[in-house]
Amino acid sequence: MMIHDYLRTLLSFVFVLGVLVSFHELGHYLAAKWRGVHVEVFSLGFGPALFRWRDKSGTEWRICPIPLGGYVRPHGFEDPEDATPEQKAAWIKGRTFHDKSVFSRAIVILAGPIFNFILAFVLFAVLFATTGQPHVRDQIATVMPNGAAAVAGVQQGDVIQRIGSHDVTGVEDIQASISTQAGAQTTLTVKRGEQSVTLPITIGKAPDSTPQKPHGQLGIIFATEVGKPLPFPQAVVAGVKATWNASVQTLDGVWQILTGQHTAKDLGGPLKIAQLSGQVAQYGFASLLSFMALLSVNLGLINLFPVPLLDGGRLVFYAIEAIRGRPVSKRVQEISFQVGFALLAGLFLFSTFNDLSGFGLFRWIASLVG
Repeated sequence: MMIHDYLRTLLSFVFVLGVLVSFHELGHYLAAKWRGVHVEVFSLGFGPALFRWRDKSGTEWRICPIPLGGYVRPHGFEDPEDATPEQKAAWIKGRTFHDKSVFSRAIVILAGPIFNFILAFVLFAVLFATTGQPHVRDQIATVMPNGAAAVAGVQQGDVIQRIGSHDVTGVEDIQASISTQAGAQTTLTVKRGEQSVTLPITIGKAPDSTPQKPHGQLGIIFATEVGKPLPFPQAVVAGVKATWNASVQTLDGVWQILTGQHTAKDLGGPLKIAQLSGQVAQYGFASLLSFMALLSVNLGLINLFPVPLLDGGRLVFYAIEAIRGRPVSKRVQEISFQVGFALLAGLFLFSTFNDLSGFGLFRWIASLVG
C-alpha cells in the first residue's frame, strides 16, 4: 500500500466511525434531555480531551484521540449507594438519571441503538433518491481464479439457467440451490451469448463453513447495476426495506456462527472495519455511505444484545426491575458486568486476532522465525 492508501483508509475509518458513534450517542443525549436528565459529558472518542467546550446547559463536549467509540455521561448515572458525599452534593434535584422512572431510563438507553437504525434508513433513502437503488443481476461479472466455476469453465457474462435438473431464476434461487450442495458433482447450464452450454462441475465449499455443515459456493460474483434515482416516497419505502433486510441478514449471520453453520474466522474487528472503509472509499462517497448504513445497522443490533455493559444488557435489568418492582441486586449487577466485560474483551481480542491473521502478520512472523 502507498502512503495515500493508508491515509485514505485512516480518514475513511475515522469518518465512518465518527459519524456512527456521534449518531448513537446523540440518541442517548436527546433522549436524556427529553426525559429531563442533565447530561454532563458528550465525548467522541476515548482518552484525554483534545478539544473541549461547555454549552449553555452545562454539558461538556469533548473530542478525544482514540476513535473507537464515545460516550454520554448522564447526571447522576452512578449508583446512589456508591456515590461520594461530594457527588451527592453536586446532584441537581430532579435532573439525575437514577431518580427517573425505569421507563424513562430505558428510553434513554434504547435511544442509542434506535438512532443507529434511523441513520441507516436515512442513508439508504438518500442514496436511493439521489443515485438509485442497486440491483444484483443473475449475470456473472467475475469468475474467481481456481474456484469451482473457473475449473468448470464458466466465463464472465454467463447467465446460470439450470443447476443439475433444477431450473433457477434469479440470484437468490441460485444461492439457495448451491448452498446445500457443497462437494456435489452436478452440471451447470449457462446461457452464453445465444447458446446454452452445459458444464460438469463440482460445487466448492465456502471457507467460512464448518465440516459439520458445509456451505456450497461457486466462486463467482454477480453483476450489480444501479437503477435510476427513485422518487422520494419510493426511496423512503426502499430505505425501510433495506434497513430491515440488513438487520435480518446480520442476525442470520450471527445465528449461523452461534449454531456452527459458519466459523467465526471471518469475524472482524476495528482493523477489518478500517481496511474495508478504505477499500470501499475507492469507489466513491456514495459507496462509503452505503457501507456506513450497513455498519450502523450492525452497531444498533450489537448494542441491543443482552450482554451487560451493552445497552441491551441494561435494558434487561430495567425489564426485570419493572416486573419485580425493585432493581436487580447490586451484587448480581456487579457479577454480570464483570462477565460482560470478559465477554466483550474476549470478543475484541478474538476479532483483532482474526484481523491480524487476515493481514498475514503471523505468517510473516513465522517466516522470520523459520
